[in-house]
Amino acid sequence: MELPTSTYRLQVNARFTLHDAAAALPYLHDLGVDWVYLSPLLEAEPGSDHGYDVVDHGVVDPDRGGAEGLAALSASARRLGMGVLVDIVPNHMGVATPRENAWWWDLLLHGRESQHADAFDVDWDAGAGKVRIPVLGDDGLAAVQIDHDEGIVRYHDHVFPLRRDGVVSTGSTDEVLGHQHYELVHWTVADHGLNYRRFFAVNTLAGVRVEDARVFEDSHVEIRRWFDEGLVDGLRVDHPDGLRDPAAYLDDLRGLTGGAYVLVEKILEPGEALPTSWATAGTTGYDVLGLVDRVLTDPDGQGPLTALETRLRGEPLDFDELVHDTKRAVADGILGSEIRRVAREVGGVISTSSTDGVVDALAELAACFPVYRSYLPEGRGHLVAAFSQARRRRSDLVPTFDLLEPVLSDPAQPAALRFQQTTGAVMAKGVEDCAFYRTSRLSSLTEVGGDPSEWSVTVAEFHGAMTERQASWPHAMTTTSTHDTKRGEDVRARIAVLAELPDVWSSAVDALLSLAPLPDPSFGNLLWQAVLGSWPASRDRLHAYAEKAMREAGDRTTWTGPDAAYEEAVHAAVDAAFDNPAVTAVLDDLLAHVAGPGWSNAVAAKAIALTIPGVPDVYQGSELWEQSLVDPDNRRPVDFDVRRAVLDRVLAGERPALTPRVDDPGHAKLLVTQTALTLRRHQTHRFTTYRAVEARGPSARHVLAFDRGGALTVATRLPVGLAERGWGDTVLALPDGEWADLLTGREYAGDAALHLVLADYPVALLIREEG
Repeated sequence: MELPTSTYRLQVNARFTLHDAAAALPYLHDLGVDWVYLSPLLEAEPGSDHGYDVVDHGVVDPDRGGAEGLAALSASARRLGMGVLVDIVPNHMGVATPRENAWWWDLLLHGRESQHADAFDVDWDAGAGKVRIPVLGDDGLAAVQIDHDEGIVRYHDHVFPLRRDGVVSTGSTDEVLGHQHYELVHWTVADHGLNYRRFFAVNTLAGVRVEDARVFEDSHVEIRRWFDEGLVDGLRVDHPDGLRDPAAYLDDLRGLTGGAYVLVEKILEPGEALPTSWATAGTTGYDVLGLVDRVLTDPDGQGPLTALETRLRGEPLDFDELVHDTKRAVADGILGSEIRRVAREVGGVISTSSTDGVVDALAELAACFPVYRSYLPEGRGHLVAAFSQARRRRSDLVPTFDLLEPVLSDPAQPAALRFQQTTGAVMAKGVEDCAFYRTSRLSSLTEVGGDPSEWSVTVAEFHGAMTERQASWPHAMTTTSTHDTKRGEDVRARIAVLAELPDVWSSAVDALLSLAPLPDPSFGNLLWQAVLGSWPASRDRLHAYAEKAMREAGDRTTWTGPDAAYEEAVHAAVDAAFDNPAVTAVLDDLLAHVAGPGWSNAVAAKAIALTIPGVPDVYQGSELWEQSLVDPDNRRPVDFDVRRAVLDRVLAGERPALTPRVDDPGHAKLLVTQTALTLRRHQTHRFTTYRAVEARGPSARHVLAFDRGGALTVATRLPVGLAERGWGDTVLALPDGEWADLLTGREYAGDAALHLVLADYPVALLIREEG
């Protein structure tokens, strides 16, 4: 297996094609990148910016550069000695525009007799032999048009096929539609009446049955070609938790790729381990992202910021209770169709007089599930824990739980497999996309894969986790920003400073809420942290974030039922950041406190992530400041010309300073990125072990240091407190040998004074001199 020393994620789309990516490779190579890491490439829905809505598994998307673009990129990578990693989407396909998806179109045209009927996860019996399509609005069938000449059914912009297989398709609209293999239903039916599996609650992403051998082969035709022709070296598997049997899928993928490097986009809850039986090098790194953030978070800020949140809410927040309730709302609401499908499969095994009772019990069990999903027989303990908690909460359902437990614990039962596919969606929609927007004490902790109730980790705990990672998953990915993160890495780094300045933040929030009142002060706490962390963000970007954040929270306004008055107040607060001088003055004062420490945290996080065990990924553009907010903001185009110019100066010997100003350009971050990536690519022998390096002295808590086997990282932590007390005579006990800092050229041995080691930058990258 070829293994990367680092990757660099590029978002490939119609604005930045594979040809553009190929042109960027020389820059990435000079930056020190080993493999280029591409977003999904197969043909997607027209205009798709992300590529996760694949409509054709047989071709590289022409809008993204097509097969020629991939060939050109691969050839350029080979000339530079670089590898190619590609994101793939096995769980679902895009069905928003049926004519673009030949498989879905054929399914709608021929129903159960379609040659692609087995490709999609449809419960035909539940739909009386039809696929239910939730597209109708309040105008209903009155707006449906039948075009016999073209052989289609139109509803506004939606187009569906009209049967032409001898079935009479004349008469009223009702009669014509009654003859079709699909049923057009009101959009609200999606919550409880759909009969096809979706990605989460997205009606336009239909689940694919890759557990079927023929479907696997048909959906991996182009991917197989990539490996047969040596175009691609590794894969990132999107959302394996949606698959019937992730382990079996990964085994199939290993056979198809010849044992290539494969990563899984798997979110692990704190304390949860990735199944060691899986044919993968590890996860895409959200678990490590959380550890890096938390080792840089001041534990002393937890009490004051919790008190602030309590005051703004008017009552303490029980996050575990919040998570249960938001997950339960999702199971009862937007994912009710999935819960009911599990209930139908359970009903074929057990005898019960109450279908509603089974649905109620399954929804409660999903709400109590402690992790995304189990993989029976692995993870059965999580299922046991869910049943235990569910019984405590709902004693009235204990008899039903007793009936369900043996069924859902049996990996041979279809209901058990489907329940496993469902709990992850409930978790994602209930926690990441809802609960995370209802807690505000420190929003840098509400990141994908994290648990905001876990405030911080100690240096010793971090070292322990990295020692285990080196032993168990040395080639898993390490990430700090992705196309899915709620806040870019440097937004989180700046917000983390508030844990060191809780009183400053509390006073500022009070002032901001007084100047720009909001109906929900706790949401205001969340909103102003986003403004502070991303500043100077544009007005449009902050309005887009505010809309998504308040609607995802779903307690005051929603996507389907917006509260105009509430939303107007929130948007008025955003405008106040630009138009009200008093608000701007509060923000300016805050930034004077947090900008410098925020940049220190940002560079420290980058240096740590690039050098700890694992394969570091640099998300596009994040070699300079990465201050994006939730998608689609984090998928904006990147100016590589600017980065090329900075890199050229760095390669020519320039050592840019890091300033405490808000407008610091981030050039020092690029220096650190280039230095670390180049070191990892050219001196891999220095990254084979992990050992903590001890600091001694009055400010020892302000440093994190570790030796990877001749490459030693030193990073500042808690910079506000450090500025107050200084390094004094704090020293770093270097391992034996002579050490040189690649950033400054200074040399050290023995006990190195930290006021010298970290005089120029908040980090140092030392190598032991050899020979």
